[in-house]
Amino acid sequence: MTGANSRPPRGFRALLGEAKWQALLARGAERVHPPGSWLLRQGDPGTFVFALVSGRVKVLGAEPGGGQLLITLRGPGDLLGEIAARSAGPRTATVRAIDRCTTKVLSAAAFEAFLDEHRAQGRLADYVVSKLSQAVPYQVQLVHFAPERRIARLLLEIVALADDGSPHVPFSQREVADALGLARSTVALHLQRLKEVGALHPGPRLLVADLEVLKQHAGM
Repeated sequence: MTGANSRPPRGFRALLGEAKWQALLARGAERVHPPGSWLLRQGDPGTFVFALVSGRVKVLGAEPGGGQLLITLRGPGDLLGEIAARSAGPRTATVRAIDRCTTKVLSAAAFEAFLDEHRAQGRLADYVVSKLSQAVPYQVQLVHFAPERRIARLLLEIVALADDGSPHVPFSQREVADALGLARSTVALHLQRLKEVGALHPGPRLLVADLEVLKQHAGM
């Protein structure tokens, strides 16, 4: 798989341009978040913004019954919490680290000053529009696909966001099932099929063996 250094920029970093992205990072204080830790919690005040430098995160929305639905995944080059920070409103989603993540945190005021100084308001507006188009639970986004295709697409996106090029998918069968609104037995069946056709490595860990085969089963 391709290493992180040769991957093109993505997210807000791609829209902003490398020089301005580095200028943004220079204004922030570095934080390191262990796997499984919470970066943002839904309902908390939006007083700061994270720029995601490395690692992957889950964006989760609260269900009325107290559960959480996977809305989307984010990776290096993305912003976290910018909508609430700009509106001075509460956080609209919860963000949890999948890997060990590194971020730069800026206060809402510092972020606004950066946007003004670098005339980046339009770039941010484009970025926010693209994010809002994905602001529905993952299982709703893929509801019209068959289970195997939904599973393959989720695995592809998780691997594509890995900044170190790792083929490892750090999700359990239960997490895949919850993300897609599928029964765990259904997920186990289709993961086994993906292993049999060579898309995934055999064994208990979720490890992509052949991206092209996985893409075929994802319908891509």
